[in-house]
Amino acid sequence: MQSNDYWFGLPKKMFWGFLAIAIFMAGDGFEMAFLSRHITDMGFTPAQSAVVFTFYGLAAALAAWASGVVAELITPQRAMMIGFVLWIVMHTLFMSLGLGMRNYPLMVLFYGIRGLAYPLFIYSFMMMLVQVLPREKLAAATGWFWAMYSVGIGVVGSYLPSLTIPMLGETGTLWLAIIWVACGGVLAYFSLRHVPVDRSRVNLPMRDKMTEMSRAVTILFTNQHVFYACLIRIINTLSLFGFAIIMPLLFVDRLGFTISEWLQIWAVFFFVTIFTNIFWGITGEKLGWIRQVRWFGCLGMAISSLAFYYLPLYAGHNFWVALIPAVMLGIFVAAFVPMTAVFPTLEPHHKGAAVSIYNLSAGLSNFVAPAIASVLLPFFDIVGVVWAYTALYVFAGVLTFIIRVPQPGHTHEPAAVKSRVAQQRS
Repeated sequence: MQSNDYWFGLPKKMFWGFLAIAIFMAGDGFEMAFLSRHITDMGFTPAQSAVVFTFYGLAAALAAWASGVVAELITPQRAMMIGFVLWIVMHTLFMSLGLGMRNYPLMVLFYGIRGLAYPLFIYSFMMMLVQVLPREKLAAATGWFWAMYSVGIGVVGSYLPSLTIPMLGETGTLWLAIIWVACGGVLAYFSLRHVPVDRSRVNLPMRDKMTEMSRAVTILFTNQHVFYACLIRIINTLSLFGFAIIMPLLFVDRLGFTISEWLQIWAVFFFVTIFTNIFWGITGEKLGWIRQVRWFGCLGMAISSLAFYYLPLYAGHNFWVALIPAVMLGIFVAAFVPMTAVFPTLEPHHKGAAVSIYNLSAGLSNFVAPAIASVLLPFFDIVGVVWAYTALYVFAGVLTFIIRVPQPGHTHEPAAVKSRVAQQRS
């Protein structure tokens, strides 16, 4: 693509694909900020609710790990369609046989399997970006990717339920999600089917495909910088996934907010990330990927996570004060956007495997966040979970002093990094 094929980093020819991500994730995100409380309202304990999300997160992590290589081996378009169909089927079973029958094992089973679906859909699209776009355009484009993700799962996915729950109820709102996901899946199918992706690995013998799949594991142990990047990406969205589970317990049950008020606060957080994802995607190319992650991502998220708990606790039922940490969280969580470009840069000859590691990291965040909550809530309450997340952001900041990434356009790379990059290219 030429420079005039982009609009502030957005590849114009793939606009409808980005929109499809937003619509799909809107449907996927309908339950994000109220399902945990809905499950407890049905008579289950907060720990049981957290377990449901933990299994979902584990499945999402596995699908995210596989999606990069799977998309490379069968094409991103086919992988996206598999994720789309799987979501529709599993959500229907979750609603009818799980929640509908108040059957806890089936809730865990079907919601867990549904966790395989959305990573296949969205991360296969990310793999398409890696295949189609030049490396110097990737960080800005993935900023747009995460912006569309935020529009979907956060803004529409959080704000619209605040309007539909009073009219349709929580169950009706959960059923409505299918319509949005279906629209996103159909739009993706028709808008992306002719994108000229890399098909060089599609016809590989099965043995070679399995070898490529295995690289999505072995790279973690053969490239220490990929391993450090993996840890940083896991920590990136801990508060995003964790606060959606634990904060309704604080805001609604203890501080007196209505469920609609909480959903609107959560929607504001995601609304802010629409713009900050784009801003940090572009800024990271100038400021430096890792420098931005360190000072604005890790440090910013540590401060914001504490503020999200202590400011509302101090102010009580004050909607406008509660918006302050929501905006802070929305600003700083997006500063991690350049991590998408870091992984394939560290493994330029195995981009599919590298993207799979990135996706695994993102999926593990979806698993680790509720897992930490489920373990700590019974012993240390909400405040213990918040401090655990904060400590991990500080730890990620320390890791940024160890990781070395050769960034295009930045000539101040350490000699050891230049040597390693030269070896990779030879």
